[in-house]
Amino acid sequence: MAETAQQYIARITGMVGDRDPWTVLAESPDRLRSLVGSATPAELSWTTSPARWSIGQIAAHLADAEIVGAWRIRSVLARDRVTLQAYDQNVWASAFRYEQVDAAESVAVFEALRRATLRLLRTADPARLAHVGQHDERGQESIAHIVRMCAGHDLNHLTQIERLLNEARQLQV
Repeated sequence: MAETAQQYIARITGMVGDRDPWTVLAESPDRLRSLVGSATPAELSWTTSPARWSIGQIAAHLADAEIVGAWRIRSVLARDRVTLQAYDQNVWASAFRYEQVDAAESVAVFEALRRATLRLLRTADPARLAHVGQHDERGQESIAHIVRMCAGHDLNHLTQIERLLNEARQLQV
């Protein structure tokens, strides 16, 4: 059975736990660069099954998810109660051929966008930080909630990359 929007929110925000989501957002690019940089080309493209993503595909997804998150944050900061469109990550993975995307390029995109978004958030007018957006599937989302979701999403996929990297190395891919 597919995960509901509320189950997804609980799982992703739960990944953050007691950690400061702003710190997670700031540290994620270095962690991603380190993990991807330590992987061999074979490890980057290895997957546990054809239906699962490789490390390289996860890196491409993180870059695209950062585009989406950055757009949502900018949209909410610019206009209170703006509609936030959902997207299907698997459709994007197929349409944008994640299996062909260079992982180092994905990391660079993720890093640049994250740096710009954190700068924007740190310098935003406090009144704009109180704005909310209306997500198509998840309902009302504040900037603080979007930040926590982005942090949890990072942790979810960084943990997934670590697990895949460990499995690939145990199997000597």
